[in-house]
Formats: sequence, structure tokens, C-alpha cells
Amino acid sequence: MKRVLDTNAILYLLGGKVVGPLPPAQYFISVISEMERLSYVSLDEAATAQIRAFISAVIVVDLTREIKELAITLRRQHALKLPDATVAATALSLQAQLITSDNRLLRVPGLSCERLKLA
Repeated sequence: MKRVLDTNAILYLLGGKVVGPLPPAQYFISVISEMERLSYVSLDEAATAQIRAFISAVIVVDLTREIKELAITLRRQHALKLPDATVAATALSLQAQLITSDNRLLRVPGLSCERLKLA
């Protein structure tokens, strides 16, 4: 099964706030999530190294024409923030399940989602 991790899922995973391990799957993240996680101003070298190690263990999906068009549609139809729309569009383009704790994304029609179980 293919799964896309939302940016908040990455944050909670790296912070040790997720209940149990993630189920076996092929995991992807959007390039937007990579950029969001690595661009926090307060990251120190250890945190940056942890994020980079995590990113090297998943598949990073770049923006394609299809993802851009889907993100535009999702943003317009559901008033999502552009990063959220892009992550959701990535999941849709891969026909993958989105792992998230974002209530807005969990309610997007046609988007297969699983709520991240937090401690």
C-alpha cells in the first residue's frame, strides 16, 4: 500500500508523539513537506540531521503538472492552505492514503485518509 505522510505526521513521528509504529507500506512525502520541515528557523544541527535522515528513508515527490492542477482544484473547492492542498494532491496523484492529524484534510471528499494516532 502507498501512503503519503502529511507535514504534521512527520513532525509528530520525529517528536515521538505517535502511538505505535506505522504499518508497513511504501511511504512518500511531498516536496512541500520536505521544505516546510527543513525551513523552520529554530532548527539546530541535530534536528536538521534527524529530518534529513527521515527524508532519506521515504520517497520525496516533486511537483508535477498533475499535482499542481489537483492542488489548485483542492484549494479552490475546499479553501485549503496551499501546502495542505499540495500534500493532498500528492496523495491523490499517487492513489495513496494520506496519513494526517489535520481535521480539514480528513474531511476532503475523495481523499483516502487515516488519522494519525497520537499519544
